[in-house]
Order: sequence, then structure tokens, then C-alpha cells
Amino acid sequence: MNSVKKNFVKRAILILFIIASLVITVSVAAIKVSNGYEASSFEDFDPLVDIEVTVEIQKIRSFDKYEKQLNILPYNLAPLPKREYIDTESDPDFYLKVIINNEEFTSDIWQDTKYIYSPDFSATQNVPDDQEFVDITIQLWDWNEDGDVLCDIGKEEYDVDITYSIKTGHWTGEDQLNDPSGYGRLNGCDDGSIYMRDRDCELWFDIYQNDYDNDGIPYWMELNVYETDPEIDNSGEDNDNDDVPIEWEWKWEYNPLVAEDHKNLDPDEDSIDNYEEYLTSQWGSDPFRKDLFTELDQMEESPQGEISLLPEDSKELLYTAYDRQNLVYHLDDGSWEESGSEMISFDELTRWNELDNIYQKYFINGDQYYWRRGVFHYGVVIYHFDGPPGCAFGSNRFQISSKSLDEKAQNPFFERDEAYASCYMHETGHTFDFRPIPGHNRFSDSPFKIGWWLTRSYKSCMNYGYMYYTVDYSDGSRLIRDYDDWSRMDLAYFENSWD
Repeated sequence: MNSVKKNFVKRAILILFIIASLVITVSVAAIKVSNGYEASSFEDFDPLVDIEVTVEIQKIRSFDKYEKQLNILPYNLAPLPKREYIDTESDPDFYLKVIINNEEFTSDIWQDTKYIYSPDFSATQNVPDDQEFVDITIQLWDWNEDGDVLCDIGKEEYDVDITYSIKTGHWTGEDQLNDPSGYGRLNGCDDGSIYMRDRDCELWFDIYQNDYDNDGIPYWMELNVYETDPEIDNSGEDNDNDDVPIEWEWKWEYNPLVAEDHKNLDPDEDSIDNYEEYLTSQWGSDPFRKDLFTELDQMEESPQGEISLLPEDSKELLYTAYDRQNLVYHLDDGSWEESGSEMISFDELTRWNELDNIYQKYFINGDQYYWRRGVFHYGVVIYHFDGPPGCAFGSNRFQISSKSLDEKAQNPFFERDEAYASCYMHETGHTFDFRPIPGHNRFSDSPFKIGWWLTRSYKSCMNYGYMYYTVDYSDGSRLIRDYDDWSRMDLAYFENSWD
């Protein structure tokens, strides 16, 4: 065999060997994919861009109480259940660590604050375009001179590990779709530490990748699942004509190619159907986690300077009470974009028959079928009422009186913020149809009446004996004469009557 033929044979054998190696590699990769071990390592999941993944922090709130021990005289004729006492000189000094594929990003420190609504912190990492999964860890820390402490935003572990898919744009792990606290929301109380000082916090976040057409739907999903053009912004499209756009259905893993009955679907059973969840998505609703929407209308300042506003710290107490139970509270107080909240003209004395006029004019705008009526509870703050400090005047509406509550707050054993929040939460409770309500009668409205003492085990703001200083419903943990309000609340009751 001459040298030419030998070289030809060698080259042919080499080419066959390379082809065989490629076939084996592809086959092995296919087997691994089919068995769910790993994604293909040779596919560019978005050839239009160099993929970057961003973790955006949206909100941080501490759940731990920083409050005084309450001792009421002469009410201490018999022992009251103890309230949590935390001796602290300052609020937390939060900072964040976000780890993306082993690359660590650390925020600045937010000093001496429990609530951070505009953290302005995100972490962006360039990731391999041919590897589907991105590993992400989120940690919330409290800076301390004696050593920083990890705060509880997870379940068994304080930090949170997440796996993000650049194919689908969704994530799984210690936060995922249809978990109790919601998608993109972490709750340190999910480990059962609601009533313990455990540095429990809630943290809201989003994870996304850059996208050529900026509709948020990843290239791979558009090309292989939806068959839409990844170079054209498809947001707002509703090709299946079910009144919900493609980007909402993609986020919550519904099929935008098949019409679903969103106006009757309510997977989380919070009496807010999927179509309403879409309408309220701009305010953070989740179709797989319970949400509570309330419109707060308030009264304009009087000529003498008297104000009828729900204090800001009272709002925070309400958020904490509901949110730590994963009934996420949304209070439209006029600060939202596209808010429905309004300021009512000042009235020195509001009578019972005037309350309905307020409801008709300022909430439903004369339209009994106004869409917000089926989503929002309605609680108004007026100056003075010819009755008790608060009252429910319909299945979906209630009022509290600033004049009466400010008078209550003159009592050295009450605090103004708690008095407002407790009364507002009490009246909201009537829109959940709590029945029976121990301690909610004329025999229980004073420590000098027998009903006061017979109902001490029902530790709820619905009980007159705990009203004005307890911002919580009962959890049913006492042995006798107690009810688990959080389990028995009827979230559909407010829709039962369109009065």
C-alpha cells in the first residue's frame, strides 16, 4: 500500500472515530435529558442575547414584635395572658446576600428599620447560555457589632436555595409556584415560629433574564411551546380569548393557547377569581396564595385641624398580622398607582344613615356591579360616629372613628397605633362572618362583667376584652372556649350580599 493510500485510510478512520464520538456524546446527553438528570449541554437557549439572570429584591419586612409588656389596672384582678416582651434599643440593620452560580452579591446596610419598601437592590450575573439551570441563594442578615445574624426567611433553613430555568423563566426549590407563602415571596413564619422571637421576616423578590423582545417570556418557550416570534413583543396578546393576556398565563403556568374559564377559577379559594387576580396583579396578587384587598377611605382635616387618618404604624401592624399567616394584606390607602382610595369631605358627626351614602359615593360609585366590589373590602375612617368607635354596616363595609379612638388612646394602658389597628382588624373580621364570637356582647365589654372573665381564653381582637391592644385573631390554641379564627374565616362572605 503506497503512502497516499495509507494517509487516506488514516484520515477516513479518524473521521469515522470523530463521528462515532459525537454520536455517543449526543446519545448520552439525550439519555440524561430523558431521565431528567440534566439539560442538554450543547444547546444555546437564546441565540438572540447573551443571557444574564437578575434577582431583584422588592420588599423586606420584619415580623418580630418590638413592644412593651402590658399590665392593665384594675384589670389585673386575674392574670392576663402575657404578651411578648422584647427588650431592644433599635430596629434591625438589614443587608442582603444573593449568590448566583457561586458569585456573591452583597447589598448596603439599611440601618435601624423594620420595613424596606424600596430597597433598590438587584444582582445580575452572566450565565452559560447552554446550561438550563441557575443556582441561586438568598440570605437576609441583621448587622451586629458582636457578629451578624442570619434572619429567618425560609422554612427549616434560614436562607433560601432556588433553581432557576432559563428555558422556562420559572424557578423551583425553597420558593416555587403554589407554595403557601406565594411565588416570589418568602415568609420566615412558615416554620411555625409565628409567635416566637425568631427574627422572622418576609421578603418579596423576582427573578428574570434579559429577553430580546422584552415581553418577559424566554426565547425557548416562545419558539418551542407557544410558537410565537421571540423577536416580537407579545405582551397583551390573548390568542385563546379567555380575557387574560399571554404574559400572565405564562407567569402562572397556564396555557395561553387553550381558553380557560378564569372568571370561575379560584385555585387558592380566597374568593378572588383568576380574572380578578389578573386585574390586581399590578398590586402583587397571587392566584395560588390567599390575598386580602381592602380599600381605605379617610376623612379630610377639619377646620380646627382634627385629622381622621389611619396611622402609618397601624397599617404596619395590620400587614404583619395578616402576612405572617400567609393571608397577604393589600391596603389601598391612596398611595397606589391607579388607586381607588379617596378623601371624604369632613363631617363633624356622621350618622348611621350617612354611612351608606359614603359607601355608595366613594366606594362603588353608584354601580352595584363595580368590579372592585367583588375584590376589595371597604373600611372607612371618619371623624365621629353617633355610636361605638367602630361598626360594620354591611357584609362588606365598616367604619372606625378617629375621635373615639384618640380618646381611647388617652388611656395610659393603650397605645394609639395599636388601638387603631385593633379596631380596624376587629371590624374587618365581621366581613369574614366570624360566628360565634366569645366576648362580643354587652355582658363582656368591661372587666366588671362576668363575660369578660369567662372568655379570656379567646385571645382575639374580636373579643371586647382584647380589643384596642391586640392586633390579631385567635389561633385556637387554648384548651377551652377558644376558636381558630384563621381557619374558620369565610373569605367569600363579603360577596354574599350586594347590599
